[in-house]
Amino acid sequence: MLKSLSITNYALIDKVEVSFDSGLTVITGETGAGKSVLLGALSLILGQRSDVNALLNKEHKCIVEGEFFIGNYGLVGFFEENDVDYEEVTIIRRELLPSGKSRAFVNDTPVNLGFLKSISAQLIDVHSQHQNLLLDDSGFHMMVIDTLADNKALIADYGKQFKAYKSLQKEIELMIADNDKQKSDLDYMQFQFEQLDKANLVASEQGELELTLEKLSHAEEIKGNLVEVVNHLSQEPSPVIDALADSVNKLEKISGFLPDGDELTQRLESARIDLKDLADDLESRSEDLDYNPDTIRQVQERLDLIYDLQQKHRVKSIGELIELKNELQQQIDKVNFFDDDLKAKQKELEKMVGELEKACKSITKSRKGVFSLVKSSIEKQLQMLGIPHANFVIEHTHTDDFNMSGKDDIEFLFAGNKGGTPALINKVASGGEISRVMLSIKSLLSSSKGLPTIIFDEIDTGVSGEVADQMGSIMAEMGSSMQVISITHLPQITVKGDHHFKVFKTDEADKTISNIRKLNHEDRVVEVAKMLSGSTLSNAALENARALLNN
Repeated sequence: MLKSLSITNYALIDKVEVSFDSGLTVITGETGAGKSVLLGALSLILGQRSDVNALLNKEHKCIVEGEFFIGNYGLVGFFEENDVDYEEVTIIRRELLPSGKSRAFVNDTPVNLGFLKSISAQLIDVHSQHQNLLLDDSGFHMMVIDTLADNKALIADYGKQFKAYKSLQKEIELMIADNDKQKSDLDYMQFQFEQLDKANLVASEQGELELTLEKLSHAEEIKGNLVEVVNHLSQEPSPVIDALADSVNKLEKISGFLPDGDELTQRLESARIDLKDLADDLESRSEDLDYNPDTIRQVQERLDLIYDLQQKHRVKSIGELIELKNELQQQIDKVNFFDDDLKAKQKELEKMVGELEKACKSITKSRKGVFSLVKSSIEKQLQMLGIPHANFVIEHTHTDDFNMSGKDDIEFLFAGNKGGTPALINKVASGGEISRVMLSIKSLLSSSKGLPTIIFDEIDTGVSGEVADQMGSIMAEMGSSMQVISITHLPQITVKGDHHFKVFKTDEADKTISNIRKLNHEDRVVEVAKMLSGSTLSNAALENARALLNN
């Protein structure tokens, strides 16, 4: 419920603060007094676009702030999902800066316009003249039926299935397109794969081959140096190893005379043994190392093959070549086994179609279940509103394909005269009839939608007399279960209000300002009397106004 509205520096408004209550609130005022300005300001906190031209003082910012009681509307989860602080009394603020930029806040948390639109759609329904165009919108017709049928859960479950169905459809389309392309590339992919497969690549071989080639290319130099080292150790006239052996013998002879003599002898013997093992190892390596041009050629050819493949496929390692080969194998298998994969996906899609058909039947059944109630309720309301022969028809057809709301197409048709052929409402109804049809629909929705507040902006256009009185009664009845605010120019509706505000203009030195104030009973008598007779008040008009208000 809208508890209060504060507006600063907007259009003709310098500063206005208004408190609202439950029930039916009426707002009156002369044409041009600024009633539409109030709605314009309210639209800012409902997420509508801003316009810097709306600033009264171009050097200061505009601030519009609304206070809403939302404790009974189950919005805690919605706030948590959007990471916005939840308060039972929530404050929505919109600021329009002189630069043209705007900012929005909910409970002092910065939010975007998308969030404002989402939250406002759950708080306020503003019905203005342009909204009558919804009577030509089949989506609006569907929303009315689904709301009254309480199809929210059914539609939500169906929507998840439909989304998965469309996703799978897209996946199949991409599979077919991708297969067609890969078919044309199959021969080339097969050639690339066979070339890589024939190479018998091993991930670690490149480094080993490069090391082997380096070794073989310097074989003579390596062998010569190894032989010299071996000769120094064990082959020359005075080999190091023999000298060490002689030294060990000499230490053994005197070890008894030296402190730690045995230990010294053992250390020297250990060194001799190590050098002997090293000499044997080096000699073995020199014997195994021969300069072989054929082996070098074979290693070089293998490396050239690897380098060519890496350059061709623009990679830097054998591992990447092996990975590419595996990918090519997968792509080739994908083409070769495409028919089997496609059949599996199509079978899955057929299963989804069956589930969607079942869900659609449930939704259709639920919708049809309220058709008679909607028809009878709206026709009854229209008869009260001065259209005794109203014929309201809900035309239902099945669509060939699934859509976001199922497989139903619903349109509201109307005939206002006896024997008239029902047609789209905006094609056959007058402005007054359109307003009455829309009010009847809104009245019916108000009992099911759970909307805290509805605002009617001169929905009474084109009606008067008894019809206007009945419209006021309908709004008053709606006000018993929700907050209703009606901007009106008719006294018959005005007197039905539980609360009455008047919008008026005052002239200041350099500008005209719009303001609003709440009327007490005597003020209401005067205002209603003016609506009945004009600015010149008569005792009869005052008495008539007083009688209407008392009734």
